[in-house]
Amino acid sequence: MRNTTTETTGTTGTAEDAESEDAPVRFDTRIAVLLRDDLETWQRLNVTAFLVSGLGTAAPEVIGEPYEDADATAYLPMLRQPVLVFEGAKEILTAAHTKALSRSLATAVFTSDLFGTGNDRDNRAAVRAVGRDALDLVGLAVYGPRNAVDKALKGTRMHP
Repeated sequence: MRNTTTETTGTTGTAEDAESEDAPVRFDTRIAVLLRDDLETWQRLNVTAFLVSGLGTAAPEVIGEPYEDADATAYLPMLRQPVLVFEGAKEILTAAHTKALSRSLATAVFTSDLFGTGNDRDNRAAVRAVGRDALDLVGLAVYGPRNAVDKALKGTRMHP
């Protein structure tokens, strides 16, 4: 499959971009995940999956159309744009969290306490039990205007 998604500024992937199937789809928004740099590989994958799972409910515009293969087998829709994954030290994560909230970006958090729970109810209770400034963040996802997301994640680096 040919990837026609680009990382340039422009429209949001609407009808104007659909004029030519070969034209790149451009997004003025960004989906980004920031992971703490001391996580094990399995933790990075788990945290990323959990964090992006909330975006479609809070920002339904990020969900694309359902997929279908050549045999007409139906598949679930996925995010309509790339998810960029970054990493940084604990202090960088805390600063990015503060910046994301101050910019009113759609934000999901994953704290170290969630590695010890096994369901959504206990996950929510673990987050609710700790004040915003005391959360032991291991990951966060943000969605919003490209420039605001970039500013919130300043000082981070792309995940290797």
